Amino acid sequence: MLASDGRFKQAKEQHYSEQHSSLINKAYQTLLNPLSRGLYLLELKGVEPVQETDCDADTEFLTEIMEINEKLAESKTEDILEETETLIKVKQEELTKEVTAAFERDDLQEAKKLLAKMKYFANLEDKLKNKKMPS
Repeated sequence: MLASDGRFKQAKEQHYSEQHSSLINKAYQTLLNPLSRGLYLLELKGVEPVQETDCDADTEFLTEIMEINEKLAESKTEDILEETETLIKVKQEELTKEVTAAFERDDLQEAKKLLAKMKYFANLEDKLKNKKMPS
């Protein structure tokens, strides 16, 4: 009887360990990415989820997004894709710094607006990755 209790306990501990390992990995991935980390911080502060429409009033920004989208759609060479990738990375780094500053000032509405912009750039990055993948 003791042997089966021991195996049961060991199986239960292994299951518990696997569950927690999965949660830790998910938490790590959330915190590693500036966009998901910012979204999580807003959630902790009780701010409504970020929508891409949160930055729709910024026509200059939306024009920039449209131009990058067009560049991606029309790009025929690796050079243009590389140039676009660099532009996207630079913009993401700038937005990450601005979001960090907004959180430090406890300006949650500004952080929310910046995170909405980051979502646009994350979508552009996904489009770029799909474009670069061999068919």
